[in-house]
Amino acid sequence: MTLEPTTAEGRAGLAAIRTEPAQALLAFDYDGTLAPIVPDPTQAVPRPEAIGALAELASYVGWVAVVTGRPAAVAVELAALDGVRGLEGLVVLGHYGLERWDAATGTVETAEAPPGLDRARAELPGLLAGLDLADADMEDKGLSVAVHVRRLGDADRALERLAGPLRELATVCGLVAEPGRRVIELRPPGTDKGRALRGLVVETGARAVGFAGDDLGDLAAFAEVERLRSEEGLAGLLVCSGSVEQTALCERADLVVDGPEGVAGFIKALVAELRRER
Repeated sequence: MTLEPTTAEGRAGLAAIRTEPAQALLAFDYDGTLAPIVPDPTQAVPRPEAIGALAELASYVGWVAVVTGRPAAVAVELAALDGVRGLEGLVVLGHYGLERWDAATGTVETAEAPPGLDRARAELPGLLAGLDLADADMEDKGLSVAVHVRRLGDADRALERLAGPLRELATVCGLVAEPGRRVIELRPPGTDKGRALRGLVVETGARAVGFAGDDLGDLAAFAEVERLRSEEGLAGLLVCSGSVEQTALCERADLVVDGPEGVAGFIKALVAELRRER
């Protein structure tokens, strides 16, 4: 793969990562970016070569992180990230930043579940049954609950029918309804991937930031990179893991690749360039 960002800002971001990799933070979404979107979320596993490439990347850049809507421990377990040689400094921010797993300690720090979440869990089955969508999959993430419609016959229509009722339920429960690729998640307000990414930038002091994502929940991280570039003078690179299901990020990305396989190719190509620079 040839790394050719289509924007001037993206080219500047890539150049900064190449020339000063020790000052660069590279962060990646999990589902749809490192791992493929699959009907059963418990089977979303990255290809081994993707994790190997990520570990090699970590030997060149200052910091590597995963920023996901999943519980941090679940992403770590699915991808077998604990104990990977080369990823001893990896940080996984789960639940949009409400949880943190550090490879250095192997421990998870987590927030308390919002009080309205129990009510949402209790009311969801009846709500789905009332919409004749009882076959939708409910995923309890601990600090949030998601409704997946991917396995339903007309998934897009089901998502449209769910959107309003789930927004109403989220409101009365003190939550927010986050839409995604054939999924809507009810989660605590006041946090998103942009804030999570900002915290990592402040913590590390990174001077260049790259973020790769695929879905609507990643837009906040894209917006944060854009803000860092325009307001704080940091170099930034936005990579979209492209799909036919979601195009919103493609329109704002500096570089679009073909799904998780393309993201793995991007990481490998970047490693190859950093190796030549070294």
